[in-house]
Amino acid sequence: MNAPILDYAAVGIGPANMSLAALAHPVEGLRGAHLERRESFSWHPGLLLPEATLQVSLLKDLVTLVDPTSPFSFLSFLASEGRLYRFLAADFPAVLRAEFNQYLQWVAGRLPSLTFGADVQSVDFHGGAFHLRTREREVTARHLVLGTGLAPFVPEPFRPFLGPTVFHSGEFLLRAPEVTGRRVVVVGGGQSGAEIVRHLAAGAAPESITWVSRRPSFLPMDDSPFANDLYTPDYVRRFHALPADHKVRLLEQQRYTSDGIDLQVLQDIYRLSYRDEFIEDNPGRLRFLADCAVTAIEGGPDEYKLAVESSGPGDAPAVLAADIVILSTGYAYTLPDFMAPLDARLRRDSRMLVVGDDFSVAWDGPAENRIYLQNGARHSWGVADPNLSLLAWRSAVILNSVLGETRYPV
Repeated sequence: MNAPILDYAAVGIGPANMSLAALAHPVEGLRGAHLERRESFSWHPGLLLPEATLQVSLLKDLVTLVDPTSPFSFLSFLASEGRLYRFLAADFPAVLRAEFNQYLQWVAGRLPSLTFGADVQSVDFHGGAFHLRTREREVTARHLVLGTGLAPFVPEPFRPFLGPTVFHSGEFLLRAPEVTGRRVVVVGGGQSGAEIVRHLAAGAAPESITWVSRRPSFLPMDDSPFANDLYTPDYVRRFHALPADHKVRLLEQQRYTSDGIDLQVLQDIYRLSYRDEFIEDNPGRLRFLADCAVTAIEGGPDEYKLAVESSGPGDAPAVLAADIVILSTGYAYTLPDFMAPLDARLRRDSRMLVVGDDFSVAWDGPAENRIYLQNGARHSWGVADPNLSLLAWRSAVILNSVLGETRYPV
């Protein structure tokens, strides 16, 4: 017998599509499948440092801001695990990322629509439906939801050198490099770079840690009330309606509301530097090079030479010697390879996907069959798009569009 045509098929099981699955779970008669190539759920396992915390409120979980009564909320997780009162007493300034990962794994274990170990090889469209092929089976659905996440961005000069001692920060704990007595250079002045610098300075014994950033300083995230207004449904809808050139200008202006560094992390790093210099009598073990760019790399695997260009007034060296290079150079959205059969049918403007007000991508197929994009439309929806802040809201918008009715008020 032919498999039934589902209402939607979602590819990738990260927080975005898991939010969609959690909100879809109580909808009677809705048939959806969520497919993930990994064998089990994990959330940025290479960066789950024990001291790392979320940069958003615990209420910005998978469901709460859309459905506070959902059994898949972070508070439901705490209560189910018997730790709600202890969590309150601990009074953490922010939720530990390791605990939020536990929450996500807890939700993943309670959603029957999730299938792990299902590597989608290709997606095509014919006969009024999308056809998704894995190695084991074919899934057919009226709508497609892309939630494959962002890919690590590695600048061109570093790509030939990638390996055990030159790698993206997203692999830090997976690589688990031996840093004792070695010279470590961290490239990139954002949150992940800061967390790795703090982790290395506090608990390991590298000979030196040099933190290099193109930014004019190691800048904190703007977490003020008016900045947080940028992460509301009202604002992002107004942003989405703006002309493209206005969006580009605003994205740069608003950058540090999302790409800045948590103030507590900066304070911790500064205090560690103070300890090294004045208490441990080890000045220079931590070195900070802002307004600098690494333009070339050579050597390896035992020693690398990094060419540094500085536009600031500091005393940055022209060449840095390193044993380990960690690239905290961010992430970028790329259309997954399995979309190749449909790639030419997607509409673009200045090489960027055109994304509508229900997060569907413009394409030349039937209007009643839509391709939704999760966490890949920063250019269209603003700085909030890759952030956890509007996770539940975006999923609710997509779900309402799939259903053709307002199941959740958005």
